[in-house]
Amino acid sequence: MVNVRIRSARTTRLLNRLQARVQARRGRATGFVSSPEPRSIGHFAKGRQLCAGNILFAGHLVETEGKSLWSIAPPGSAFAEAMHGFTWLDDLAAVGDAKARATARTWVWEWIASYGAGQGPGWAADVAGRRVIRWITHAQFLLRGQDKPASDAFFRSLSGQTRFLARRWRAARPGLPRFEALTGLIYAGLSIEGHDDVADPAVQALARHCDEQIDADGGLATRSPEHLMEVLTLLNWCVEALTASDRPVPAEFGTAIARIAPTLRALRHADGGLARFHGGGRGLDGRLDQALAASGTRTRPDLGALHMGFARLAAGRTTVIADAAAPPAGPSSADGHASTLAFEVTSGRRPIVVNCGSGAIFGDAWRRAGRATPSHSTLGLDGYSSARLGAPARHDGMLEEWLEEVPADVIAETSRLSDGMRVELAHDGYRMSHGLTHARTLELTIDGRGLVGEDVLATLSDGDESRFDRQLHGGTPGGVPFSVRFHLHPDVDAALDLSGAAVSLALKSGEIWILRHDGSAEMTLEPSVYLEKGRLRPRAAKQVVLSGRAMAYATRVRWSLAKARETPNVMRDLAETDPFADLEAEESP
Repeated sequence: MVNVRIRSARTTRLLNRLQARVQARRGRATGFVSSPEPRSIGHFAKGRQLCAGNILFAGHLVETEGKSLWSIAPPGSAFAEAMHGFTWLDDLAAVGDAKARATARTWVWEWIASYGAGQGPGWAADVAGRRVIRWITHAQFLLRGQDKPASDAFFRSLSGQTRFLARRWRAARPGLPRFEALTGLIYAGLSIEGHDDVADPAVQALARHCDEQIDADGGLATRSPEHLMEVLTLLNWCVEALTASDRPVPAEFGTAIARIAPTLRALRHADGGLARFHGGGRGLDGRLDQALAASGTRTRPDLGALHMGFARLAAGRTTVIADAAAPPAGPSSADGHASTLAFEVTSGRRPIVVNCGSGAIFGDAWRRAGRATPSHSTLGLDGYSSARLGAPARHDGMLEEWLEEVPADVIAETSRLSDGMRVELAHDGYRMSHGLTHARTLELTIDGRGLVGEDVLATLSDGDESRFDRQLHGGTPGGVPFSVRFHLHPDVDAALDLSGAAVSLALKSGEIWILRHDGSAEMTLEPSVYLEKGRLRPRAAKQVVLSGRAMAYATRVRWSLAKARETPNVMRDLAETDPFADLEAEESP
């Protein structure tokens, strides 16, 4: 007998009728007690590409040409992890037609034949957890119409993966990887016959991990907004699965969700995407909205406070999010960036000032470059970052570079003005090397049409002055060179005026913004890159650079970013924003 059921108030009757028909038709046993209702968001366009044999994982495009997915030699570890994590099942399920189902089935059962016994890649605890979640979530999509030998092989493999997770979840790194491993184990324990004994220990372990990893402000140690969103998504799935199984939900789950949701709201730009810091991107379209809606938490963030170490200014249709804390250090910093005091600006649906992002999918060189201070919209000393990469350390068989020499003191104060909001920031990341402290002030007008900034490099003590003097008279005669960078989104059309005093920024919405400075630095328009998941290569972009030399104990640069007077407050914005819409035409090899 088949007993595949989803315990959901909206679908129970339909599925019971379907189950009765399947039982009558097949008359065989299954390994499922229940199967959670599919909640994952897939991308239809990516699913169609997969069906056509175009495999785009981790920045690499490989054409299968009718061959198996598993015949591909992965061009990198990130590509292999994407293969074995099975998140691509979400995309095939989003298509949902016969060809997508046949593709998904072929690749799943080929994986079982090649790797199901526990050999080969794909057996890290977090990757296995990710895979188990997808197999269980899309079980009906995969199993409908399958014969008994195929179903038996599927459940045997799931059972083996469940036993593996029960033994190895502790090997997953604390944070998102362990949340993935434990969520997969909970799904398996609640869904697969004969594995009830693993559910309660996994729930208890996840409850402890919530207490350990989610701080009082709803943040993670990695300080990655996208990682935090994925953690909220996993916790929502666990709550739904426990509720559907008539099991109690630990109070720690609810507490963590209640803390995380307002923090994510504070880290969301006006366009609905997350701020791109510390290895995280803007997030899959729709994932954040779904996670916040499923959380059941309507608490709004306190705009006067920091959120996971980030400050937020918002007015009108404009959002400004700034990194106002030291980056993670040690094991939590494997994806950390030297981005202290960097900021991003979004107007309506259009990002303007951004950070370059994580280059991890494009190789080690791009990964290191993306983590350096010059890849962020902040002030940096030429040749130096506000935090430095340490010697590579081995973890789970992989070499990782952790951040060291991070700023010891970071100050952030947000205040309301009669005509807007202000955040005052400072960090001492250059104090030991140059005797300089970087201070930054950002003021957003009450209508969101203007942002005024000031960057200061200053010495704060006699010892700082001595270090600075040594730099002037020794290593850097003529002053300490610095650059204030404003990385622009690729869709921004920038033009430097003839006087070099301003840059005009045209958005696809039709808005015009003007970036000006006080003349104390040299303004140039230079090439930049935008590092984005799902692309074949870094996207070409531009950056505005204010460069100068610090020759005194205090050096000041003032600048402003404001809408042109003729630009109305609200504009009709219908331009295409799908990041995959032009993928083939723009980036095919």
